[in-house]
Amino acid sequence: MTEKEITLLGFERQEVTKDQHWEPYHYYTYCVTKGLEFISVASDGVKDGKWYVEIFNTEEPVRFYDFGEVQALINRLEKAKHEKE
Repeated sequence: MTEKEITLLGFERQEVTKDQHWEPYHYYTYCVTKGLEFISVASDGVKDGKWYVEIFNTEEPVRFYDFGEVQALINRLEKAKHEKE
């Protein structure tokens, strides 16, 4: 996945400045609902321009590398938030 695709999915850029870390970097987050968020790899951890996102704060990483898969998952989760029984 590219950085551009992550932004197309609606992820928000988070900056870590030189004041907070010896070398500035950025990453992206997407909050579906409190307790269910996605986070991207940090810009300083990207290899060959390929980004990935994972479900935030899990015991074992649950990672996604494909734009279409992440788009479908986010769409389904967002739809489920608004469905009534």
